[in-house]
Amino acid sequence: MIKAITYFLKTSILSMIIIAEVFAGGGIRNGTAGAQELLIPVGARGFAFNGAYISGLKGIESLYYNPAGLGASTYSSEVMFSYMNYIADIGVSYAAVATSFEGFGNIAFSVKSLDFGDIPVTTTQNPYGTGSVFSPTFVTIGITYANALTDRIQVGVTGNIISENIASTSATGISFDIGVQYSNMVDINGLKLGVVLKNFGAPITFGGPDLLRQGEALATLRGQQFYAINAASFELPSQVQLGLAYERNFSDDYRVLFISSFENNNFSNDEYKVAGEFAFREMFFIRGGYSLMPGDEEEQTFGPTFGAGFNIDTGVNITVNYAYRWARFFDANHMFDVRIGF
Repeated sequence: MIKAITYFLKTSILSMIIIAEVFAGGGIRNGTAGAQELLIPVGARGFAFNGAYISGLKGIESLYYNPAGLGASTYSSEVMFSYMNYIADIGVSYAAVATSFEGFGNIAFSVKSLDFGDIPVTTTQNPYGTGSVFSPTFVTIGITYANALTDRIQVGVTGNIISENIASTSATGISFDIGVQYSNMVDINGLKLGVVLKNFGAPITFGGPDLLRQGEALATLRGQQFYAINAASFELPSQVQLGLAYERNFSDDYRVLFISSFENNNFSNDEYKVAGEFAFREMFFIRGGYSLMPGDEEEQTFGPTFGAGFNIDTGVNITVNYAYRWARFFDANHMFDVRIGF
């Protein structure tokens, strides 16, 4: 049994690395992917780590970063809410619910939406606005399944439904995240490995009435007709991440977590990340993270992340987290979340 699980783990990790090599484009294709909302993080604890903690983040807060972590949840049910003020006054709201089924595994449902506010409608005749407004709607709905193969190994997969609507033009697609977590590697207590393939799916194409144009076929007698513009398809911003972490308890009161990860991005330069956490009595937490993108340091939009949180357990576990991320060209990002475990 142990040999079979070990073989499965090695095969899964190798397969993810091969897929990364096949689909990798790196900095050669910067800015050519669509569905960029898939790259906007949720959950303040993982955000405070700059997304580096794919190897050990567990429970409902792991859904975005590595779905395998849901298989290690210590609660029968969890709910989570988070909100971030993103760049250009865009609000990012997120909600998720997860539950465990004995003998089957863990299931979670999540929704992420972007609030762009009201945008004035402009035309060539009215460049300062017609008096009308529109509000784009970007929503990502996720369904996750995860399970623990052993007390050390968890696997998970998320299917995301992507919906983008701008006025009367829309696009819909499906993406998948697949992850593995392995705890206490080589029998070292606290050493963790994580691998995750994210945003893998078919290209998406926009369509809708706004792509219709009037024209006249001169070689016929049909007069003016409507013709549809065939929009070009765009690929999803696929990623592969490999992460290591080491957790050490110095006493019953103090715990320290060291984190590192490598992120291969199909449509931007690769990233190297480091992060850490200090915990006091598992009640108060201080966190930080940093990401380095070689070859693009001067153009990197986001910088270091910091965060804090506190946890109260009175039969029902309540955790509140806050995270901050520095931004070069925009106001800094602030994120809050609340997680409740039963």
